[in-house]
Amino acid sequence: MALSTQRASTSLPSTESPPRWKHDVFLSFWGADTCKDFVSHLYRKLQYWQTIKTFKDDQELEVGASISPELLNEIEASHLAIVVLSPNYASSAWCLDELAKVFESMETRDNTILPIFFQVDPCDVWYQTGSFAQAFVKHEERFRDDREKLKRWRAALRKVANLSGWDSKDYECERELINVIVKCVWSKVHPTITLSDSKDKLVGINSRLVELDFLLALEANDVRFIGIWGMGGMGKTTLAKVVFERISHHFEVSKFLVNVREVSAKHGTLVHLQKQLLSPILKENIAQVWDEQEGILFIRKCLSNKKVLLIVDNIDHYNQLEILVGNKSWFGEGSRVIITTRDERLLNKHDIETFKIEGLNASTALELFSDNAFRKDEPHEGFLELSKRFVDYAKGLPLALKILGRSLYKRGRDEWISALDNLNNSPDTKIFSSLKISYDGLSDMSQNIFLDVAFFYKGKEKNKLIEILDRTYDFSSLSGINVLIEKSLLIIERGNKVEMHDLIQKMAWEIVRRESRDEPGFRSRLYHRNDIFHIFLRNTGTEAIKGIRLYLPELEEADLSWNLESFSKMLKLTVLEFHNLMIHSAPKFLPNSLRILNWSLYPSKFLPASYRPNLLVELHMRNSKLVQLWDGKLDLPNMKCMVLSFSKNLTKIPDVSGIPNLEVLELPNCTELVEIHPSFAVLKKLTRLQLTGCKSIKSFPSELEMDSLRLLGLGGCSKLRSIPEFGIHMKNLTSLDLSGTLIEKIPSSMERLVGLENLVMNRCSKLEELPEFLRKMECLKQLSISETAIREPPPFLFQMGNLELLHFDGKSTMTGKLDVGFWGLFGSKSPQPLGFVLPTLRDLRSVVSLNLVDHNLCEGAIPDDIGYCMTSLRFVDLSGNNFVTLPASIKFLSMLETFNVERCPRLQQLPDLPSNHMLDVIADDCAALKLLSEPLILLSSPSTKSAEFTFSSVNCYGLVDEEGRNNEILSMIRRLAAEGIPPIFQRFNIVSPGSQIPWWFSNQSEGDSLIVQLPPESCSRWMGIAFCVVTADLGNPVAIGCEFLSMKCFWNGNCCNFSGFKVSGHFVRAHLWIFYMTREDIRHTFSYYNHNKIWLTNTTNKCGARLVCEQDLEELLHTTVKSLKRTHDYSDYEEGPSGSGSSNKESLFKRLKGRLFS
Repeated sequence: MALSTQRASTSLPSTESPPRWKHDVFLSFWGADTCKDFVSHLYRKLQYWQTIKTFKDDQELEVGASISPELLNEIEASHLAIVVLSPNYASSAWCLDELAKVFESMETRDNTILPIFFQVDPCDVWYQTGSFAQAFVKHEERFRDDREKLKRWRAALRKVANLSGWDSKDYECERELINVIVKCVWSKVHPTITLSDSKDKLVGINSRLVELDFLLALEANDVRFIGIWGMGGMGKTTLAKVVFERISHHFEVSKFLVNVREVSAKHGTLVHLQKQLLSPILKENIAQVWDEQEGILFIRKCLSNKKVLLIVDNIDHYNQLEILVGNKSWFGEGSRVIITTRDERLLNKHDIETFKIEGLNASTALELFSDNAFRKDEPHEGFLELSKRFVDYAKGLPLALKILGRSLYKRGRDEWISALDNLNNSPDTKIFSSLKISYDGLSDMSQNIFLDVAFFYKGKEKNKLIEILDRTYDFSSLSGINVLIEKSLLIIERGNKVEMHDLIQKMAWEIVRRESRDEPGFRSRLYHRNDIFHIFLRNTGTEAIKGIRLYLPELEEADLSWNLESFSKMLKLTVLEFHNLMIHSAPKFLPNSLRILNWSLYPSKFLPASYRPNLLVELHMRNSKLVQLWDGKLDLPNMKCMVLSFSKNLTKIPDVSGIPNLEVLELPNCTELVEIHPSFAVLKKLTRLQLTGCKSIKSFPSELEMDSLRLLGLGGCSKLRSIPEFGIHMKNLTSLDLSGTLIEKIPSSMERLVGLENLVMNRCSKLEELPEFLRKMECLKQLSISETAIREPPPFLFQMGNLELLHFDGKSTMTGKLDVGFWGLFGSKSPQPLGFVLPTLRDLRSVVSLNLVDHNLCEGAIPDDIGYCMTSLRFVDLSGNNFVTLPASIKFLSMLETFNVERCPRLQQLPDLPSNHMLDVIADDCAALKLLSEPLILLSSPSTKSAEFTFSSVNCYGLVDEEGRNNEILSMIRRLAAEGIPPIFQRFNIVSPGSQIPWWFSNQSEGDSLIVQLPPESCSRWMGIAFCVVTADLGNPVAIGCEFLSMKCFWNGNCCNFSGFKVSGHFVRAHLWIFYMTREDIRHTFSYYNHNKIWLTNTTNKCGARLVCEQDLEELLHTTVKSLKRTHDYSDYEEGPSGSGSSNKESLFKRLKGRLFS
């Protein structure tokens, strides 16, 4: 029996005060019954996790004891009652009296009695049969003189059985049942509220309330301060208002102090707000509060013994907290103080627990926008794509979604398009004004840092940003950056990257645009193409310009009239970035004030003679025409990074000894670079030296002693015959690339590189041997050695237990020797059959990828112990070989994710596969394949959170009978049923030959499309959708691309593409595509839409689908068994061991139930 649900009311709250219930929920249950643990878990979830005040009577009473008068009062004082009807519930006279009293007290209130049928049939409760009948036999004897009592009890049981509630057998586990119950109770106790001063529909508020309720912990008797913080427009005040209206009746004193920042600025004092807080208590004596200090005294005196709910909205100064809320001793037990602010720093300074409010997700944002633009939950027909563009612009900011939606209400498409174009040029005034409040409260220096990040450094790593800003402003910028983070103007993302909300960035751009609306030359920072072109075409640059950043998406040629003399006027320019701009003239002047010079396609052979880069921190000149940077030695103490990649005219690097703080030197593909100045070899702070592709370099310094170096790239230096000796302090080098060099031997000093993790020596054609000390390098994880003069792999390679990736491809042509390539383990093709067994792999326990593609390996070539030794393997590719079977130990590869045996023409049977949470099996074009593994299944552990299984056997026609039935695939489903797929299965895909859709797929269609009607969201019984597609007989081999099999979801005329199983190859005969998506997977895939139909479209000739419910599993098994009987003996599924005809089959159904499609 499922609980009926109702849509939350959106009417205004009553002006009358809501009832002040002592308890939100009264729990009625029989404690001595089997439900005791269940009730304990439910109680904890209600009381502690969801802050629902719940009364649970824990008295241990004898069967038949009568209800106490005190308990009758607790029932009267409860808002709702949950009645847990367990098998022995009716044996307790106490419980039956309690139930009758619950109905007497609450029957007139709608939806306040919620029954749980725990391990009992509702019919037994209604008819008083089963255990209920047994209980009443005893009651009839005990209370034979009180027939009215018995009659009242029976009536109460019939009433409760007739109510919508929860039947425990409808849920796989108690946790799921409890979660559903708590969610329902929470919605009744704390319904979605419409603010009393607004007609706005509250979208996306409930999830925030759940998190905030946990912090409030209303059941606790301590005093709590909670700070809600986030950027402007996120809905902090709205959330606080909802909380206030929802819980204020639990407090003796409740007050909402609105917009403290504005009130404080208007009155110049906080006395006005102190009076608001105290007026309900002091009343006519409020005049005694005449200054802030008097107000503090009265607050402490009047509120310290009262349970108070105080909302202090929109603070921006610490003294506002000190004067209005002080500390916890000002308020009585159980008080709650909620503060909203944009500045997290104020909360931390006052030691207040914080709750950061984030933006809305895509689907909720679309709903909020639609509510304002269309007065409904979804866009009108034809407006979905436009709506999505506005939602994308708002980036989850509720204020922007409301303002934009309201501005478009009842407007036509042309006006929508025009409004969108205008937003790209200038932000909405209301949004801008709201966001700018945070900017206006910053110091001058913080404002400059904020604008610099918005224009030039968004996405920069925080520590590097601090270094640049420190040298830009000659002071520590760390505190300024932290202030911006605390005020929600900056965000630190993954990788310690400094980011900001898109609308905050647009606000910054608008602030600078308003510095000079008509002439860009008088603005401090420039990023817009037209503005930058304007100042160089008209020579209007001025000293006001601090930074220029021009990023063009495609290569663009500057007009010949571009005048680079404008630089001579920009004496305060600190940032100059040009990308994809081709300029024909060379600059004669660059400002010495530059900190960042990033100019790809730099047009000159030299930097201007007058330029002194003493303040420069980063120099990036990719694809430049530079021949050299400067003559001689320059002292550049601020320089950290120098990147000159693909500067193909560059011939030499100057003396760098005057750049002691240089950390990055990247010169890849500087093909004319002949020499590297020896001074770089002693740079103590250099971490990256990248010379890959510098094919003209012939020599290198004889010795390196670079303490900080982590990466040395010499790959492609094809004239380099020797590498330097490594000093004793080079313990930090982790990556060394020597590929494509002419080195003949590896220096013994490489043994000093104790931190080396990645060593690449591919295409070192003169290299004849590997030093055995490599075996001792414990940190080495990746070793790649291909196309060298080494004839065979040295034995120690197979003893390097820490290797995760080993690629060896020797040049041996000797008969019987191993022509082997390692990629993960092995790699290159072998044209002849290899009649050998691979060497023992038992020490390669860390290798994650085994590639033996096209080695023509025969039967027995793969060691039998592979599954016991290479336990870290995740990817195994054995395609293109000649073995018939594979080692059984493969099933022990517990990390395996991909198993590929395609194009193995002699392979007859797949091996057993491991018990992993995710597995992709590819067996295409295996002509001899007739049997799948026993069983080919996933046996994920119960702790696995998700599972995905894909299986492809394209062109394996040995799996199909003459009538087009794929018995092996159906047998796979049979084994899946027999062994049981874990309940966490999220998705599976199967592609294999076949032309018949089983009748179990009740929704079938000839052609390439069908419609699946989805139940309403309130329906909880359906579990997912199973699909089956049959491709057409094509007649001639056809190449199938990865987009061939796809699903499209149509809603209100709009389409969302979903790429399903990706398959590529050639096939002629019909194939089946079978796949399953859970309800949650469907919801996630199409989260942006409120779909009520799914249309499956393909280039196919048949489609099938079925909305999967629990009872469908039994039908699926019947169908599978019936289909397989013609070709296999399944008598064990038809009869039990004693010929009962159903016992084993019934057992199988039980194992299958709730597991195949969960």
